[in-house]
Amino acid sequence: MGDLLNTEYRMQTQAKIYCIIGDPVYQSLSPGMQNAAFNALGLNCSYIAFWVPPAELKESIESLRAIKISGFNVTVPHKIDVINHLDELDASAKKVRAVNTVNNIEGILKGYNTDVHGFIEPLHRRGIKFAGMKVLLLGAGGAARAVIAGLSDEKGISRLIISNRTEHRAAQLGEMARDLGFEYSIIKLQDARNVSKECDLIVNASSMGMGDGESIIDYEHIRKDSIVYDIVHKPVRTNLLENAKYAGATVIYGYEMLLEQGAKAFEIWTGIPAPRDVMKKNLLGMYGEPV
Repeated sequence: MGDLLNTEYRMQTQAKIYCIIGDPVYQSLSPGMQNAAFNALGLNCSYIAFWVPPAELKESIESLRAIKISGFNVTVPHKIDVINHLDELDASAKKVRAVNTVNNIEGILKGYNTDVHGFIEPLHRRGIKFAGMKVLLLGAGGAARAVIAGLSDEKGISRLIISNRTEHRAAQLGEMARDLGFEYSIIKLQDARNVSKECDLIVNASSMGMGDGESIIDYEHIRKDSIVYDIVHKPVRTNLLENAKYAGATVIYGYEMLLEQGAKAFEIWTGIPAPRDVMKKNLLGMYGEPV
């Protein structure tokens, strides 16, 4: 079936172009991952990165329409504002009120949020049970919205604790959590370690840990039987995950979410099962999976 879809897709299309827009965008791993997938399946497609400052978002979307872009990904800071320039939203984007993937369907730009699938799939793959779980969520941006949307489909989560630098953003996220049926509370980011040991799942959806950034939660404030999930994918081994490993907790790497959301976008665009092994190899390079 995959070969049939592959052949049909190649017959129907010639030289399709895809891209990612954001500010900044130079550090994105999506071009390498998606081009590896296209090449592996012999598709006549290419994927590039476009730097789009916030003031140029509307003009840039109009330009992408004009050149008949086949589809594109959206990264920070445009995941929410891009909605104003699209024609349709699927259920995932409506739920999150943020878009990270756009498909051009005969001139109609339709927005999706594959971050929801990307986040929850690594948890499902590990067979995680959510009943009675207390969750600590660090961050309140677009990625945090996808985390909450993904968790909202799971049954039995007892409480969600939102920890963020700015109270206003946390309050907005709290309203979304309430609407999706969560019991929640809000604390300051610097207070996260005071509750982290009570929590069964810790998710970092903030910029904390990027580059050489230190984690505000050390190993002494992480339970051995907890799960620590850092959606930061660069570096692969963040300080938070290193602390979690030292504490003996289960860790989930950010590249796993990146891989799954990218694979879902690929499938939306092409209708073909994504070659996940190829995409994963491109992300992790010659060194393979972290240990």
